[in-house]
Amino acid sequence: MENNWQNLISINPDTRFGKPVITGTRICVSDILSWLSTGMSFEEIIEDFPELKKEHILAALAFAANRENITKIIAA
Repeated sequence: MENNWQNLISINPDTRFGKPVITGTRICVSDILSWLSTGMSFEEIIEDFPELKKEHILAALAFAANRENITKIIAA
């Protein structure tokens, strides 16, 4: 799954103001992360948004982990 998120997430300036979304939907990675952070289970998210699959949620998590991994703070 490490690089699979690249096949499932896209960024288009004309969709959701250029936020990363699940390809073929208007569901942002940040939406999925927010739902998970409030305690929603994968099953609950998929029930509410049947266009999503487990691999989409995992891709959102992998995307966020990758972003976190490449983020660096430079001390002044």
